[in-house]
Order: sequence, then C-alpha cells, then structure tokens
Amino acid sequence: MDSPGRKRRQLFLPVSLSNERTDRNVCPTGSVKNHSSTKSFPSLPLLAGVIVFTLMTLALREISGDIINQEPLTSADAQLSTWLHARGSPFLTRAMLVITSLGATVTVTLISLVLGFYFLWRRRFFWLAALVSSVLGGALLNRLLKYVFQRPRPHFDDSILKLTSYSFPSGHTMMATVLYGVLAAYLLSKTENLGMRLMVILSASMLIALVGFSRIYLGAHYLSDVLGAMAEGLAWLSVCLTAMYSVWRKRNLRV
Repeated sequence: MDSPGRKRRQLFLPVSLSNERTDRNVCPTGSVKNHSSTKSFPSLPLLAGVIVFTLMTLALREISGDIINQEPLTSADAQLSTWLHARGSPFLTRAMLVITSLGATVTVTLISLVLGFYFLWRRRFFWLAALVSSVLGGALLNRLLKYVFQRPRPHFDDSILKLTSYSFPSGHTMMATVLYGVLAAYLLSKTENLGMRLMVILSASMLIALVGFSRIYLGAHYLSDVLGAMAEGLAWLSVCLTAMYSVWRKRNLRV
C-alpha cells in the first residue's frame, strides 16, 4: 500500500515522468489512475506550459514589432554592438568563440544524438519525442522566421565573423535554448531536491545567456536578435514539452 507521501508526490508531475519504473508501453510514469481530480482540472505542468508559451509569444511579438518599426530598441542594439566591438580583446574573443560553439549546428547535433541514444537506451520514448521535436522543429522555425524578417546582420569593417545569412532571430541562441532547455527539464524531472533544481535552472540559464552574449560580442547578432531567439526558443520548448506531457497524461488516465 502506497504511503500518503508517495501519493502526494505523484500529483506533482512531471517529476514522475523520469521515474525509474516504466509501464509496458515504455512511458515513464507514476500512476495517476486513482486521482480523479486530474480528470477534472488541468495539472500544473499544463498550466505552466500555457503561461510560458503565452508570455514568450507576446515578448517575441513586441521585440519583432520594435525591429520592424525602428523603435528605441534598435538604437540600443547598435550602441551595444558598437561598444562591445570597440572593447574586444584577443583573449575574450577566443573565449567567446568557444562559448558560441555550444550553440553551433555541429555541437547541438552531437549533443542531441548522445542524449537521444540515452533516452532510447533507457526507453524514455516521450523524452526522445520532446528532444527531437524541440531541436529539429526549433531549427526549422528559426529558419522560417529569419526569412520572414530578413534582418541584416551587424556590419563592421573589421568583423570577427563573416556571415551572410539573416540576423533575426539568433539561430545559435535559439538552438541553445531548446537543447539545454530540454536537458534541464529532464534533469528537473529526476529530482525533488530544491537545491539541485535551482542549480539546474541557473546552469541552463547561464549557458543560454552566455551563448547569446557571445553572438553579440562576436558581431553576429544584435541584442534584440538574441532576446527574440530566447523568447522564440522558450515558446517552442513549452509547446513540445506540454504536448509530450499531455499525451502522457491522457494515456495514463485511460489506464
């Protein structure tokens, strides 16, 4: 017989999504079939997903509107890029090139493959679906938005990087957001320890922020490109994770 503490923990998914036990269809889960309240009210992860998607979509809309209308944000873009470019140093440039590689296509692909094989090996098929949809779908969405806005990249006579593709939103930042966001979500689902959860959130946030800053420092993007990519990435990530959880929840409520 389950203890009261055990039953309480099962209500706060998605922690149970990565429980070491799996059902016959390889869906990591704690049982929810005895919780009739879950059939009447949306659970916390679903509500959080809707809130994040709504807020990030609105943020992306505001940022893109400022760019289109040449509002003050674009002036701040140019000033920050010029200021950082004038204060560059060989050491900082080398460091930023290493950091920016964490959002590069090759790095993201390699990490995604390793993580994907791990999910496959551990039979975490729902997390595998979340990873593939987040990373692959995010890459396609970012490319689409670049062609929609067609914003030129920052230009300097002595540019560090020579790039010809469009600038908004930042592809490196977008991919870092969805990849390390999925990884953070999985690690969060593995622990209920508050200290560990805070460490995971702070580490993922810092990693994404550093990749974004490196793109501005290297003259590849403006600040608004990076902020827009973060909003885009979080919105798309919330869609993928919420969809995964919704399917898992619906399936387990039928058990």
